[in-house]
Amino acid sequence: MLCPVCRSGDSRVVDSREDDAAVRRRRECQSCRNRFTTYERIESGRLFVVKKDGRREPFNRDKVIGGLRKACEKRPISDAQMQEVTDSIERDLYARGESEIPSSAVGELIMGALRTLDKVAYIRFASVYREFDLQTFQEELAQLLGKPGR
Repeated sequence: MLCPVCRSGDSRVVDSREDDAAVRRRRECQSCRNRFTTYERIESGRLFVVKKDGRREPFNRDKVIGGLRKACEKRPISDAQMQEVTDSIERDLYARGESEIPSSAVGELIMGALRTLDKVAYIRFASVYREFDLQTFQEELAQLLGKPGR
């Protein structure tokens, strides 16, 4: 493991903690004494996302995090909560046992998580993801507020 400060390869593990998604290791560089954190995740088989136009690309959790960050911008949602949502979505996708997942399934999982986490973040994400027009936007808001749609 290379130290991010001095690039030395000599570090030792100071602390190690496990959770459902990863092993968190606190390390100390033996050269410069800088402390840094690493995360280890089990890599499952390759999972591909099938886009609307038929293209296939490897599942990228950073894209999920990026979408969540945009939707949750200036909302009281911590980075840890977004990581938990991403971990949950990733586990769900791999649990399906399929090697290819439509991008719509990923989007629906994100919207489902955001709907319970933060209504404003949900509306932000859903309005872009589903390409809401004004009428659809109003209907979705009415549904969220428990009011009958027009």
